[in-house]
Amino acid sequence: MRKNENPVSLQSCPKKLKKMIEEKKMPTKNAILLLKHVGYCIALKMIFISSLENPSLCIRIKRMIFEENEKKKEERNENLLTDLYECYLLLDFVFSLELLSICVPRLVKVASSKEKSEDNQKEVETALFTLSCIGKWNDVGKILFLEEINEIIQYNQEHRNLTRLAYQSAWQFLIDRLDNFKSLKEIIANELHFVKEARRELEELLKCVDWKRKKEDGGGKEAKEEFVLLRWLQILDLCFFLCKFWNEEYAGLIDSIARVLRATKENNREICFYCIYSFKLATENKVVKVEDLLNGGAVDAVLEEILQSMLIDKIALSSLKYMNSISERLKDEANDEKGKEERKIMKKKVIEKMEEEGYEDVIVSFHEKLPFLCRNNYHQLSLDISDYFVNI
Repeated sequence: MRKNENPVSLQSCPKKLKKMIEEKKMPTKNAILLLKHVGYCIALKMIFISSLENPSLCIRIKRMIFEENEKKKEERNENLLTDLYECYLLLDFVFSLELLSICVPRLVKVASSKEKSEDNQKEVETALFTLSCIGKWNDVGKILFLEEINEIIQYNQEHRNLTRLAYQSAWQFLIDRLDNFKSLKEIIANELHFVKEARRELEELLKCVDWKRKKEDGGGKEAKEEFVLLRWLQILDLCFFLCKFWNEEYAGLIDSIARVLRATKENNREICFYCIYSFKLATENKVVKVEDLLNGGAVDAVLEEILQSMLIDKIALSSLKYMNSISERLKDEANDEKGKEERKIMKKKVIEKMEEEGYEDVIVSFHEKLPFLCRNNYHQLSLDISDYFVNI
């Protein structure tokens, strides 16, 4: 939960609105629009509120969806239906296949609109964002419309007609379904060029926020672009975890994430965490070349991060796990004759960097805390300080 959020007010909002609707203090249409906005903010800021403690409201909205759909086509209020679909999918976490078979086709249709007006862009963004919130665990089977989402992504690559959140949401929808639809991997990598697009988006999003001013303002209010940046990093976590091959595009992605880490380290700790967590997952994936992790600036960026005066537990933990993994990878490659001299030079540079930055002192300072972290469900973290030093 972010420090500036008030979960109590968000949690009680649906219940209060339901009461206002029942007492006719607010028109139903206005209440639905307000509820949709609440759901949108909760999902964008990734605040978890279990079922919003008010399942009766979701049941009411679901009933309204079915009632409106039962009307004759010429009598239906299509705009109200779209609002109802988005409101329900943004507020609830468990969807029936019956409901999804009604909502998804309509939202895909809205998302496929190519009209260039500002209002239409917003409607497309909300539709795609809502679709991205369905989640990978829901069995949406044949109604996924993967081909249509592919076309939306391809069209944006040619015309740049989507907002940044809309584009990220379209990718989120596809990436979430990699495990269920194996053919997607080939399409995403070779037809849609996911890695190239992700790197471009990260670098463009970095330009959208005045990071220097945010630092001067003590962090300030988070911009929408920061939430989109965070969502991209979460996608990349899955990408590094599932990656089965490695090429120059992936190596460049490491460098882009290192830049994000450096830009945000003093004013967005959540983004910093996901950057380091991405590095950790990449290091643990054996297809990722350790040379690219070292050359891409990840080690330097993490070393700079753990020297911060204020470091939250999960960032400290991921940093140590990452450095431990780097050390293990270099240890494993120590007996490989091919390129041994080049790696030896690179390892020496890393050691010198660690000594220069006082890395040993940082590890020692964490040593008292490591048993506590391990006792509290932070597993597989070595308590041997020597494991965190790169071996030559």
